[in-house]
Amino acid sequence: MQVVDQSDSTEAGALPSATLAKVGTLHDRPIPSALKAAPTPAELASLIEAIASHRDPDAFAALFDYFAPRVKGFLMRGSTSPAAAEELAQEALLTVWRKAEQFDRSRAGASAWIFTIARNLRIDVARREQRGRLLDLEAGDEAEPPAQPDSMLLTGEREQRVHAALAHLSDDQLRVVRLSFFEGKPHSDIADELELPLGTVKSRIRLAMNRLRELLGDLT
Repeated sequence: MQVVDQSDSTEAGALPSATLAKVGTLHDRPIPSALKAAPTPAELASLIEAIASHRDPDAFAALFDYFAPRVKGFLMRGSTSPAAAEELAQEALLTVWRKAEQFDRSRAGASAWIFTIARNLRIDVARREQRGRLLDLEAGDEAEPPAQPDSMLLTGEREQRVHAALAHLSDDQLRVVRLSFFEGKPHSDIADELELPLGTVKSRIRLAMNRLRELLGDLT
């Protein structure tokens, strides 16, 4: 799938105030379930190309009006808070304005391209938050006394038991467990990545956790 370069924009790619006035903000906009005349993939691609070729503010306003509520809803379904989802949705559409020249309809449709931008922005935010938590933990660790040999031994034994238990999972179960618990991905993102129904992902995680509880009863 085509991925947009989300590096910092130049002044030439800044959104004019007149265009901002056209789109307003996403605040208090309902998430539409359908449009009376839903645009075709070709029409959506043409809107991005109009932005790329001559910075068409009307094309951007139409694109914003169609995609921003949908992107917000997509992010909220991935457990992003409404406020953060709104901010990320607007940032995703601003990235479309700045990077429209990178769109290639032969490689990806407009919807896939825009939702990939939104997903990448959410991943970037999650990574920054994770780095912040790690820094906080490191700062806290400096004030803690060194671990005692007996607690270090217990920790090592726990890790060995967890790794041994994971080896008893099927490949399908292990894959979803790693994506969910080790990479912190929402179930909906796992379903998209593995091209599986959401219900199948949830079922595999549930079966895997039941199996792990059987194997690690005194640790869970």
